[in-house]
Amino acid sequence: MSATELKEQGNRLFAARSYDDAIGCYTKAIIKNPTSATFYNNRALCYLKLKKWALAIADCQHSIEVDAKSVKGHFFLAQAYFENGLYDEAIANFKQAHELAKDQKLNFGDDIASALRAAKKKRWNVMEEKRIQQEIELESYLNRLILEEKERKIVQLQQDGCSDEEAVKSIETDTSKRLSEVTNLFSEIDERRKKREVPDQICGKISFEIMRDPVITPSGITYDKKDIEEHLQRVGHFDPVTRAALKASQLIPNLAIKEVIDEFLEKNGWAEDF
Repeated sequence: MSATELKEQGNRLFAARSYDDAIGCYTKAIIKNPTSATFYNNRALCYLKLKKWALAIADCQHSIEVDAKSVKGHFFLAQAYFENGLYDEAIANFKQAHELAKDQKLNFGDDIASALRAAKKKRWNVMEEKRIQQEIELESYLNRLILEEKERKIVQLQQDGCSDEEAVKSIETDTSKRLSEVTNLFSEIDERRKKREVPDQICGKISFEIMRDPVITPSGITYDKKDIEEHLQRVGHFDPVTRAALKASQLIPNLAIKEVIDEFLEKNGWAEDF
């Protein structure tokens, strides 16, 4: 069988969810023709289905070595990185896949954009969990310092030969007050933390950042104005998501979303770093 026939047989096995058998066919196809990015991509997809992330990464890297402009190579690589918890690498490759798809005018709908948003959200959540843990450790550290200072003051009183109960009580009262202040401070942080999430609807479908000048297309899709205008100039006169014909003159300011974004940023200054 030729490499192409082996690939087609592998495709049929993949459709039947016989991933191991499909891998066998794609491997034989690669042996016959190691310069085809498609064969590596197809085998990588099988590895993704089998949750063999390292093997999927290796095949995608081979695919990109063969064809640096392989959209699927970057997309599958990003998926494997995402599942492996390598979110920075996943985001970089999702962005690369998105740019290549635009340049090649390939229609992946919202698949790549959606995956990129998920990766960015996951990375943000990991960063938040790390920050929360650091705050918990800081609170414990401050409480420990306060209690240690209390013990030092009491010991100092004893060394000075002072057994005044009022002095000891004053130290304990001051300690309780300071511990309470620390608790209240971190309680406020906890309350603010609950709000630290950026809604998907205020992020652009091209830049994936918080929109500054949202506009809506006749298809009902909202984009950041600078991003959609750049798309229309660089790629073509069509809506990136729906592929419907689109001209810059058809873009209408989305005032409702703009109001939501402005209100969100006013209440959540941290989102400027999202």
